[in-house]
Amino acid sequence: MLNIDEIQNGIVIDHIKAGTAIGLMELLGITEKRNATVALIQNVRSQKNPAGKKDIIKVEGDYSWLNLEVMAYVDPDITLTVIENGKVIRKEHPQRPKRLVNIVKCNNPRCISTIEEACDQIFELSNNGKYRCIYCEQELQVKPE
Repeated sequence: MLNIDEIQNGIVIDHIKAGTAIGLMELLGITEKRNATVALIQNVRSQKNPAGKKDIIKVEGDYSWLNLEVMAYVDPDITLTVIENGKVIRKEHPQRPKRLVNIVKCNNPRCISTIEEACDQIFELSNNGKYRCIYCEQELQVKPE
């Protein structure tokens, strides 16, 4: 049995679709040099997930630098647990952001945001639940790998 110590202060990102945690870590900026201690646990047995497996990310210490809106964009079933002094303070399911700014890039080679370097990459959540580029209406494909 694999044992990962409990954290005293930080967050646990749970119920991540199996195999997508590394992509999520990159989007959140966890893979960049930070002082936080991070544990990545992949392919853990899960009774809630229909596939039977999930990924978990634990971040010990200050996590204020994380862009937590990205989580619900990647997977709306993700659970965020905030821990202080070894106790669970709050558990929540982040809401999908209405707008993504400079998180992902438009794949349309003719889009102004692709051509102009100073142009922000902005996607808005449409009525059909998909994100679309505000400049060219290109639909965003969610594939955090």
